[in-house]
Amino acid sequence: MRKIVAGFFISLDGVVEAPETWHFPYFNDEMGGAVQAMMGEAMLLGRRTYEGFAEYWPNSTDDFAEHMNSTPKYVVSQTLTSADWQNSTLISGDVVKELTRLKEEPGGTISTTGSGTLVVSLLREGLIDELHLLLHPIVVGSGKRLFDDGEQVPLRLIDSKTFSTGVLHLIYERADS
Repeated sequence: MRKIVAGFFISLDGVVEAPETWHFPYFNDEMGGAVQAMMGEAMLLGRRTYEGFAEYWPNSTDDFAEHMNSTPKYVVSQTLTSADWQNSTLISGDVVKELTRLKEEPGGTISTTGSGTLVVSLLREGLIDELHLLLHPIVVGSGKRLFDDGEQVPLRLIDSKTFSTGVLHLIYERADS
């Protein structure tokens, strides 16, 4: 059975929005290794993250562009009518049913970065197998937070590591799984 693994750069006050504006002073080889270990055989993206990535990566000459462009991508959206970026498949309609089916197929880990709204809904549905939080020692002060008001989701810490920059790598699974 495939796993869905979600990862976020997150501040002490829960902000996940625009990490490129606050997380780089904390990025080092330790974090790079953790991020690389989270990368799956496929990506799962919400609409907004997909649109941003699809605009940037096909034209990028970054060393990482080859990976981003060649990796299979599953895009969850009720509003997109197509997903034209290389190796992208659109998932709409009954997302829970489609992702449950996808998890039952043979293959490796499906990872998601960003796509907070999608991840929170999938966590509540029991479809996220691991939630990786790279908790940065900074209060950003404003921005989209990972969790707003909503139902409780009990989590269990299954691993943790402290990086030399003060970033904590926290790995959770649902406590009722």
